[in-house]
Amino acid sequence: MTALLNGDGLDHPDSFVDHLFAWMESKGQSRYDEAVSQCEHALQAAWQARESGACAALVIAALFHDIGHLLVDEHKGQGDFLSQDLCHERVGANWLATLFPAAVSEPVRLHVPAKRWLCAGEAGYVKRLSLASQRSLQIQGGPMSPAEKAAFEKEPHWKEAVQLRLWDDEAKVTGRQVPGFDDYLAPCATLISRMPSRTAL
Repeated sequence: MTALLNGDGLDHPDSFVDHLFAWMESKGQSRYDEAVSQCEHALQAAWQARESGACAALVIAALFHDIGHLLVDEHKGQGDFLSQDLCHERVGANWLATLFPAAVSEPVRLHVPAKRWLCAGEAGYVKRLSLASQRSLQIQGGPMSPAEKAAFEKEPHWKEAVQLRLWDDEAKVTGRQVPGFDDYLAPCATLISRMPSRTAL
């Protein structure tokens, strides 16, 4: 597993992604939210992005937006769950940036700030959050200040991050049937293969 997370095997993107998805499916049976497993949440978010007509990079960002939770083993089964901010969005984005373009990793990095931005600017948004998201909001800094909002809106991918956050919020429906990981293998492998560091392989 360490070899996979270190990017070994990237000379064969299809095989790499296949192993990555298998790891996510196994690791993602844990729960962060009260309604769905982390695996179900990822697939529901990606499905919503695809159904909305999002570009391939944003669909894959939606699929991987919470991979940081899996990388740091953050879930409800841990005794210290949500006692501190483990910065899953940064952990996930930093790892994704070694494989994918910024159009994938940056919306992931910004999807937690996007929640804080929405909480500051959209009346009633906080009440629409799941209980787990309301709890995590407090350790993530709460609603943004005006200065934080202005700084966030200067980020190149901030609008994509806000859209990703809205899909994130809606991707917590118990029993919703959506396509599995196989539907995302080809676009994911294509994005990896197009990275400059991959072209020489």
